Amino acid sequence: MNRVRVIVSGRVQGVSFRDACRRKAIEHRVSGWVRNRADGGVEAVFEGAPGAVQAMVAWSRLGPPAATVEQIELHQEAPSGLDGFTIEI
Repeated sequence: MNRVRVIVSGRVQGVSFRDACRRKAIEHRVSGWVRNRADGGVEAVFEGAPGAVQAMVAWSRLGPPAATVEQIELHQEAPSGLDGFTIEI
């Protein structure tokens, strides 16, 4: 089990990034959450099988079609046993 927190910056709000992220996470059977940040970025936590988490990190580098990802920060964290994937407000 792996857990990664990502912070994505660029044109990532107002482009359905959170909803697309949730759908991809469910597709890859990854637990966690995603939320908008006050600085205009998006933050997400991905927890699951190593390959699935890496797939979500790779997806985050691109985002949905309308997004323009300029930078991504990765932070390895200890898994906490999350279940499901939510959009936080």
